[in-house]
Amino acid sequence: MTQHVPTRQLRFFMTAVAPCPYLPGMTERKVFANLPFSDGAHVNDELTHAGFRRSQNIAYRPACEGCDACVSVRLPAPEFQFSRGQRKVFARNDDLSRDLVEAEATQEQFALLKRYLARRHPGGGMTDMTWPDYIAMVEDTAVRTHLIEYRLPPTDEGPGDLVAVTLADLLSDGLSMVYSFFDPEMVKRSLGVFAILEHVRQAQAVRLPFVYLGYWVEGSPKMDYKARFRPMEVLKPLGWTRVD
Repeated sequence: MTQHVPTRQLRFFMTAVAPCPYLPGMTERKVFANLPFSDGAHVNDELTHAGFRRSQNIAYRPACEGCDACVSVRLPAPEFQFSRGQRKVFARNDDLSRDLVEAEATQEQFALLKRYLARRHPGGGMTDMTWPDYIAMVEDTAVRTHLIEYRLPPTDEGPGDLVAVTLADLLSDGLSMVYSFFDPEMVKRSLGVFAILEHVRQAQAVRLPFVYLGYWVEGSPKMDYKARFRPMEVLKPLGWTRVD
């Protein structure tokens, strides 16, 4: 099998040192590159396999001195068996519709995102996101990406209320969950967990090997939820390793 080679060489850059958003008292740096528009999907595939994440048209990964707490994780979809608790999450959200839509920003999505950020991540780096920022987040890319909208049953002629949204990339070997947000008032539905489980179910349905969840930081309250999904694979220096 011939390995894909970008039509032009990627240039990598380093960010300045900044406070770590996950571990108090620590600092972070990232290495990043601009994804080419001509073959961005292929390059995004390769970089995701190497532990990078995508934000708009940029691929990045941590490059912190003296710390390797951020670990890329993915779920092997064919082998994933839903636990009793996870099946209950499906049952609590059985009334929601699931719609795959083009990666086009809407004011309805943006209003839900602002409510989510204000409640779940007050003072975070995205709290001040503007409408143009959200458009760029969703639409500024040349990779294979889409949105999944989850809605309540309609009460009139129109669509039901939007309660959750996931921005996801289609890779050659799976789905990469770029960002998810949901109604912060619907705590009992566990919508964040539901979105992940629903993507695992979708990957199983179309026979994709993996669902990429981004970074897991052990000991970080913001990231601990990812440890509840097993089996899971983590990216180590010698490659992807199973954690059961």
